[in-house]
Amino acid sequence: MSYAMSAALQEAVFNALSGNPVLSAALEGIYDAPPGSGGAPPIGTYITLGDEVAKDRSSGSHKGVTLDFEVNIHSDFAGFSVAKAVAAEVVDTLAWADLGLTRGSLVNLKFLKSRTRRGAAPETRRIALVFRAILDDGSI
Repeated sequence: MSYAMSAALQEAVFNALSGNPVLSAALEGIYDAPPGSGGAPPIGTYITLGDEVAKDRSSGSHKGVTLDFEVNIHSDFAGFSVAKAVAAEVVDTLAWADLGLTRGSLVNLKFLKSRTRRGAAPETRRIALVFRAILDDGSI
């Protein structure tokens, strides 16, 4: 297994989301970790790159990994409409995207599922989007 491609995928996902003008206009930011540690989180809507699960998909001749990863939409709006609009744009940006990686290659990237939750203020809405990336790190 080659877990080293995880960082390359995270960077490519961050760049794809950051480069989307619709998301840039709708968000307070995109973060690797929840902002506001020790302070208040941003007001409005923002994204965090969430948990991931890696599974070896190497063969006798190639190194590879399957990564299931989350992109989380956080919102302080009372309803789900803003968070769902952002979630739809994230899925449209990433699903089946051909992201350039700094290590390895992306074989496939697809949207798997979502989970919506109501929360307490200031985060009144949260949507977790789960994607699956199949990555190849070349010959052994």
